[in-house]
Amino acid sequence: AFVGNSDDAYDLSQEAFIRAYRALKRYDGKHSFRSWFFAILSNLCKNALRSSKVRRKFMISDAAVIIEEVPAQGGPVEEYRGKVIKKLIWDALGTLDDDAREIIILKHFQDMSYQEIAEIMKIPVGTVMSRIHYARLRLKKQIEVMNK
Repeated sequence: AFVGNSDDAYDLSQEAFIRAYRALKRYDGKHSFRSWFFAILSNLCKNALRSSKVRRKFMISDAAVIIEEVPAQGGPVEEYRGKVIKKLIWDALGTLDDDAREIIILKHFQDMSYQEIAEIMKIPVGTVMSRIHYARLRLKKQIEVMNK
């Protein structure tokens, strides 16, 4: 979700695994391995977006794959309504700036703790909490605008 399409995400995740493997002897264990790895992956994604010199638009085709993986609950009307809501959320998420999108993805889609996000983004926990709050507000406002 952060880089815009699944092919780039796959390439970057492979590169992150290679870099993590090469840097394994420098892993000090102060932070969880998951946080350490996601920091590597996050930095690679940011560098890829920066080096392309083109701000990529979030691609809904990738979000559709995620939406299809969510099991249906209820009847066809509820299933359709759920898909419409999920698509609206992903569309709105794509309009956020990179930092806001990243923090929402880490918290709500990767289920990371504030501490893990702080380690990945190299910011204090209080800043994580504040950024999540404001990112949620922007996401809510964007959903409201798009839902009119």
